[in-house]
Amino acid sequence: MVGPDYHRPKAIISTHFKEAPPPQGWVKSQPDKAALAKGKWWTIFNDPTLDELEERVNKSNQNIKQYEAQYRKARAMIDSVRANLYPTLNGQFSFNRNSRGGSAIDSSGISHTQTFTTNSWTTGPSASWTIDVWGTIRRQIQQQVTAAQSSAALLANMHLSYQLELATDYFNLRYQDSLIDLFDRNVGLYKHNLEILENQLEAGVADPTSVLQARYQLQSTQASLANAHVARAQYEHAIAVLTGRAPADLTLTQAPLPSILPPPPEAIPSTLLERRPDIAQAEREMESYNAEIGYRIGSFFPQITLNASYGYSGDPLRKLIQTATRTWSLGAGATETIFAGGARSAAVREAEADYDNAVASYRQTVLTALQDTEDQLSNLRYLNEQMIYQDQAVKSAEEAIRISMNEYLAGTQIYTTVIAAQQTALQYEQTRLQIQQQRLLSEIRLITDLGGGWDSDKLPSKASLQTDNPILPSFIQKDKN
Repeated sequence: MVGPDYHRPKAIISTHFKEAPPPQGWVKSQPDKAALAKGKWWTIFNDPTLDELEERVNKSNQNIKQYEAQYRKARAMIDSVRANLYPTLNGQFSFNRNSRGGSAIDSSGISHTQTFTTNSWTTGPSASWTIDVWGTIRRQIQQQVTAAQSSAALLANMHLSYQLELATDYFNLRYQDSLIDLFDRNVGLYKHNLEILENQLEAGVADPTSVLQARYQLQSTQASLANAHVARAQYEHAIAVLTGRAPADLTLTQAPLPSILPPPPEAIPSTLLERRPDIAQAEREMESYNAEIGYRIGSFFPQITLNASYGYSGDPLRKLIQTATRTWSLGAGATETIFAGGARSAAVREAEADYDNAVASYRQTVLTALQDTEDQLSNLRYLNEQMIYQDQAVKSAEEAIRISMNEYLAGTQIYTTVIAAQQTALQYEQTRLQIQQQRLLSEIRLITDLGGGWDSDKLPSKASLQTDNPILPSFIQKDKN
């Protein structure tokens, strides 16, 4: 085949993750022992509701179905290009009735004008075959096969992307659930405090300002509670659409945000080249554009075509198939474009530029993957530290509430001190929930940044894409609905 053979360019990649947790850092994982080998990375959270929702995303998400259809189209285009390797066979059966004028002289020597009518029947097969001497058609097949592999990688990446989106929405919903529980508890507490102050006001042992402050604190917290319900409803609606359902058809019971994070998977930077579908997609695009260069170079060489036909032509129809009316032909020809104003050279340069662009895109995709992974590693490290200090702050704020309330009851402090302590404690508890939410989101982002258990071996092979009965990749789950 004319044109350059493909060799994968080197990616810009480090030997270790800068933000890997000390002291031992990450160790190279064994693919056959990887915890996420089957790709169901969300199961490490041990949440049956999340498991059911993720399975629904894989089967029923309408955006994923669009990418699946695009992959099947790319697969079908391979067969369309492969057909050019084989001869084209045509069958013919035709009838023609022709009339022409002429003159004839009778026995008396007088000339007469006559019309002659003839019938013609023709039947038989013909074949034409353009021989792929220079490998131009095979380069086109290579281009389309690798484009189909790129489409399969894109489909896998969309699976991972929507799985991540579902998990993000799910844990955001659980964060709102925890906020609702927090605000509910504080609303109950503030109602109780307000009742005490109102009773004290009636007894003449409390001032109106304290009652108004307690009422404002209650109303403000009730407003925050309503806002948390608004956000929760929106996340629930988003989850319904992600799983291919109308919002009215999904109701999730309230549950708290998980308090314990599972250990993240282990990896080294080089494993990203095999585990991230977006990197696999970019790599397959490079080979596709490399094959296009060969295809364009092939236009400089002549096309060689063989032709053959065999059949019968004559009249009448009942005597058509006989030796006297048999016809046949064999032929060969070559065509070569002598001058095209530089169009062919321009097409080669265009293909080479496309390939160089694909190489740069591949390397940038790898760098972005490294950045994303490092970001999540550093997030988890520092969020863990922040959570330790925030837990201590919450305990200190709760102790401040207890002391200020005792001092108020003893008459040594005004109620404003109690309100300030309670507001501080509520704010600290909200911050603790936010940190836990960020930890969970960083955890799922890290898992998906490492490929979510996907592996490039799951891409359809070149051989399987060129069979008459291709098997769909394992990550494609069919749903009749």
